[in-house]
Amino acid sequence: MPAFSGKYYYSLDPKGRVIIPAPFREIISTNYNPKLYVVNDLFDKCLHIYPQEEWSKLEEKVRTLPSMDEHVNLYKRVVIGSAQETEIDKQGRILISAAQREDSGLSSDIVIVGQLDKIDLWDRKEWDAANDLSKIDKRAIAHKLAGYGL
Repeated sequence: MPAFSGKYYYSLDPKGRVIIPAPFREIISTNYNPKLYVVNDLFDKCLHIYPQEEWSKLEEKVRTLPSMDEHVNLYKRVVIGSAQETEIDKQGRILISAAQREDSGLSSDIVIVGQLDKIDLWDRKEWDAANDLSKIDKRAIAHKLAGYGL
């Protein structure tokens, strides 16, 4: 299955619609059905956009987790509870709900980032702050990633 990769700078229109980059639309149209799911992230102030098939895989994983676990319940409340189904319109856009725009702090300047099986949607200022390499312990990250073989 082709992977979502790359970073794109776009704008959110006043109605909350954003253009999905053409390479991502191509992957979706040739490999997935048109339904997408937009969900909040549990840790970062961003949104994830899943093709329906990838979303279904995640839902199945969550269904197998212990229902009395407080961490699982938090994940369900924040991520599963925020899921909004959408489709790409004829202009290549999807609608981001007002609640999701508020939860993720989206302004008009956004960053769309491929993450292999999903797409991330960030406010540009949040993205820049979260990925400021001058504030990241690069050696610790390099050591951790080397342990994974990267």
